[in-house]
This record gives sequence, structure tokens and C-alpha cells, in this order.
Amino acid sequence: MSFENLSGGGGGKAISHLIETAKRQPNTLMVNSTPIVVRSLNGILPQSFRDLTPVAATIADYGAIVTSANSKYTSWVDVVKDFIDNPSKIKIAGGSARESMDHLVIALALKNEGFEPQKIHYASYGARATEALLSNEAELLSTGLSEVLELSKSGQMKILAITAQNRLDFAPDIPTLTEYGNNTVFANWRGFFAAPGASQEQVNKWNHALQKMYKTDEWQKIKRHNGWIDNYKADKDFHTFLEGQERYMRHLKSKLGFLK
Repeated sequence: MSFENLSGGGGGKAISHLIETAKRQPNTLMVNSTPIVVRSLNGILPQSFRDLTPVAATIADYGAIVTSANSKYTSWVDVVKDFIDNPSKIKIAGGSARESMDHLVIALALKNEGFEPQKIHYASYGARATEALLSNEAELLSTGLSEVLELSKSGQMKILAITAQNRLDFAPDIPTLTEYGNNTVFANWRGFFAAPGASQEQVNKWNHALQKMYKTDEWQKIKRHNGWIDNYKADKDFHTFLEGQERYMRHLKSKLGFLK
């Protein structure tokens, strides 16, 4: 097995490459996540999941709202109190572009506290998002739990809240937004796609391998280490799930004023 990172365009480069070279890619899997739906709705991606062959949803990663270890914020309550005075003065870093994944999560959390999403000071740092928080360029970081779980365990940052419904057994000390009366629950799925025209036989082989993987002790260790939750859905169920995600993300973006 080999891996190639085709970065660029929020996954757009990889999607275009897989479609354009489909006949040469019978054994290639592409990893993608919620942004394939979000960026398609934004019109940033000319393609959507319908232009590929959905193979399987694999995991989900809850959103995390994080601050530095020496921050004045000790809980989500502190953040909300600070936002009451001037929501635009608090800089929030994220890895995704504006109106995409990390921005959506923090905007939804703050909207559910009564703030206007358009007044939030969100800054896209790309791969430098964590560095921006640690260097005090930003007061908060909106990201995936898997990106910061180990950093929080080492004491380099504090996770103020996550977007899970309930506390996670592998991270029992991290509170959820729902504990603060904030009903923001959100998980960023990740999954595999194949080139358009991939055979059902090949899709079935991949799913057979994934089903075996989920039963191994090694997978359980990796999952807990990264803060992932199982979200397995085979090809047809995955396609139905993606259609539901499209409807949900359209509703969410409209609610936040990010989609006209």
C-alpha cells in the first residue's frame, strides 16, 4: 500500500485527479470528509460525491473548542461571558477556510448562545492553526478532537468543550457543550471513495477488508488514541448518508447565514 497527498483546493485537486484518471485507478481509494459536501454547496468544488464511487464511511471526529494552557479561559462559560461585551475582539483560529468545517462548528456553537455568526472573528490558518493558538496569535482554536487530544494530555492546551452529545469514555474529563445547555452536537465524518465506474466487486472487497479491520484489537487502540468514533457505513448506506448530510449542511449553512 502506498499513500499520496494531493493537497490543494480543499480536496478539489485530489477529486479532480481521481475523476480524470479513473481508468488508471482501479485499486485507488481516496480519503475525504464533510468538506466534500460543504465545499460543493459553496460552489467551490465543481464536483460532488455523486461524481465518485462512495465505498464506505469509516470514522467520525467531534469538534473541539480549545485554548492555550495559560489562557484566562477555564471553561466554556468564560468564553460566553467574554463574547457578550465584544464578540469580534476574540480571535478564533481554524484550519479550514471561512464558512467551512472549523468555522461552521464554532459559529454554530456561538449562535446557539445567542450571538450573530457574522460578527465572529474567525481566521483561517490552514496547517498553522494549532501553532497560531500556541503562539498566542489567537485566543481560541476550533478544530477536530483528534488534532488536539494528545496535546491536551501533555498539558500544552486546554479543551474547553467538544461537540459530542455525551462525554467520551476515552476522554472522560473533557466536557461537552450540551452540559452547558448548548445543544451543538456535530461530528465530522471521514470515508473512502473510489474512482467513478469502480466495480461493485471491488467495492465489496474493500468493505470486506474494513469489516475485518473493525474487529481487531489494533483498530480499537488506534481509534482511542486518536479520539475517533466508529461510523462505518458500507457503500449504499454511505451514499444515503451523504444525501442526508447534504440536506443537513444546506440547512445549517442557511441557518448561519453562510448560504444565500
